[in-house]
Amino acid sequence: MPLTFASKTASSIPVHLVAIATASAFLDAAPAAQAAQARLHGFSGKLGQTCLLHDADGALSAVFFGMGDASSRARGRFPLAALPPGLPDGTYHLAGDIANPDAAALAWMLSQYRFARYRRDPGEPGAHLVAPDGVDAARIEAIANSVALTRDLINTPANDMGPDALEAAFRALGAEFGAEIAVVAGDGLLDANFPMIHAVGRASDQAPRLLEMTWGAADHPAVTLVGKGVCFDTGGLNLKPGSSMGLMKKDMGGAATTMGLARMIMAARLPLRLRLLIPAVENAVSAGAFRPGDILTSRSGLTVEINNTDAEGRLVLADALALANETPPELMFCMATLTGAARVALGPDMPPFYTDDDGLADDLAAAAGRVADPIWRMPFHAPYEAMIEPGIADLDNAPAGGFAGSITAALFLRRFVPDTARFAHFDVFGWTPSAKPGRPKGGECQAARAIFDLLERRYGA
Repeated sequence: MPLTFASKTASSIPVHLVAIATASAFLDAAPAAQAAQARLHGFSGKLGQTCLLHDADGALSAVFFGMGDASSRARGRFPLAALPPGLPDGTYHLAGDIANPDAAALAWMLSQYRFARYRRDPGEPGAHLVAPDGVDAARIEAIANSVALTRDLINTPANDMGPDALEAAFRALGAEFGAEIAVVAGDGLLDANFPMIHAVGRASDQAPRLLEMTWGAADHPAVTLVGKGVCFDTGGLNLKPGSSMGLMKKDMGGAATTMGLARMIMAARLPLRLRLLIPAVENAVSAGAFRPGDILTSRSGLTVEINNTDAEGRLVLADALALANETPPELMFCMATLTGAARVALGPDMPPFYTDDDGLADDLAAAAGRVADPIWRMPFHAPYEAMIEPGIADLDNAPAGGFAGSITAALFLRRFVPDTARFAHFDVFGWTPSAKPGRPKGGECQAARAIFDLLERRYGA
């Protein structure tokens, strides 16, 4: 169900956002009956505190919602998103001065998200918001629905989201915005020189493939997105234990996130030449599976010794990145659920990113702060280059020792984009382990809103 704002209506119910610092003055200025009710319930503006106020006939007449203080708000991301699930069905509008109406509108919209594909009773939300004055409603709807696309793709289990289904979703996205689509699949990957995508995906009964989308005028600044599309990762012949396989439907989270980001860009009609590349595979086990000890030759000509078939994401990305590097864009972003080491370092909510461009890093960090989409820069640490050089081949896909796993994976990927000056790699988790306001447990769109904010500021009209 698309996420949309409600139409304006004279009967919409006002929602007042009240901080602790202004709560006393706000109540002094409020209608006497409403102020009395709020004081009776001890309303103080504490973050998340909700007061439903009723008129003399018992009808809901207003809502007061506590926005806390700067310290309490910093502990969350979308504080207003906690409100709509507890409201009676109806139409609401935000009243009074709103510190950040775009953020408030997006928070409400994200609270409406449901993954209902497998539920007979989807529990559709009934508290709908009129777009606040001054907010570009179409833009907020586009961002929210792009986040929803990413979440839906990740949440869908692998029996319904293998390479075939991911390609279908990719084609549907392209058709929605009139983008050009090209697909190379199966043994065609060998003919087209994508040997590592083929090697990783050939054991599955769904053929591996490279999905390519292009959109926008050819003379616009070129921005390329590359997303890891491993639709399920068994670990290959280095089979994962069952406890590690349970969330592997989300191993295409990089692909899903780049598709969500591409949707934001196209919906906003940013003046860009957008290119989206997704290597879509399943890392399965069969007689045709690639093996530990194999040495693969990549599209770029670099050879890779396979020391663990469970480090397959960087292999399929390498061929896609090499293709992108052949016509270097102005900006390239790679997104992948690549390493557990990133989660150990920064936890599930803050993806690390890597870039050699200090200006790009600063702009990304600023954008992340503006839109509450946290990321953290980590280094392409040159002394660790030796860790990804096994001696028998140019590169090692899984260095022994277990140290600096996210950094060594990023260094591996950088080898395939030597001609792209502005390149950033994001090691995303793609999952919210426990529900938070605006972020239900399940698939999550990470870093895309930060990148979109940067692109809007650099290239927007």
